[in-house]
Amino acid sequence: MRRGIQSIEVGGALLRALVDHGGPMLLGDLAKKAGMTSAKAHPYLVSYGNLGLIQQDAATGRYELGPFALQMGLISLQRVDPVRLAIPEIGAVAAEVEHTVALATSGSYGPTIVHINEASVPIHVTMRTGTVMSLLQTATGRAFAAYLPPLTVEALVAVEEAGGMQIGAARRGFTRAQIDALLAEVRERKIARTIDEPVAGISAMSAPVFDHTRNIVLAITAIGPSGSFDGAWDGTIARALRACAARVSARLGFSAG
Repeated sequence: MRRGIQSIEVGGALLRALVDHGGPMLLGDLAKKAGMTSAKAHPYLVSYGNLGLIQQDAATGRYELGPFALQMGLISLQRVDPVRLAIPEIGAVAAEVEHTVALATSGSYGPTIVHINEASVPIHVTMRTGTVMSLLQTATGRAFAAYLPPLTVEALVAVEEAGGMQIGAARRGFTRAQIDALLAEVRERKIARTIDEPVAGISAMSAPVFDHTRNIVLAITAIGPSGSFDGAWDGTIARALRACAARVSARLGFSAG
């Protein structure tokens, strides 16, 4: 068993309390949340203030995270690789839902598959690492389209219409009103869904992952035969995907508040 320094761990409860609270706190409230008295908490806060880990507002007396703590957080976020972080998570989801689960990032030609966790029963769809998904015809694409800037969506749709290299590209068109309604539903449900499209007999659901800048960085997609695929908005697959996306987003610094 590795030895630690107990006083550092005790004082760390104050930093954790500030992070959990998400805003400035008075000494008494902060100490109580950290499970100690104000008299015990104060020396720790003085030392943390000297290090720049916390700072105190001179007008209100409230404590909050200091500039050094913020710098550490930013450096940590910059070093995080969303794909590497998400791969173990989607492996667990694939085992839970018993369907193929894929990970996609935003690429130059549209959402691009970067990792696939295959189900034991293969699906008859040409999907492999590097496959580009249609922005509007697939669940993966819709998950991105709902949260990308409108001008980016228009540009990617134009690229798709011109090249047709994406899975499901140019199968059927959408009016502007249909696109708006489609993407509004994704934002409302926090998940995208396609049933028997763009390939008959295949269904999919895709949940967006966000980073600390509140931008979409990944989509986690489950895909399988429609006959055994629970496509309900609040079914087992939808719940598993939303929970997985929320966990990865949280580790990337995303806050829904």
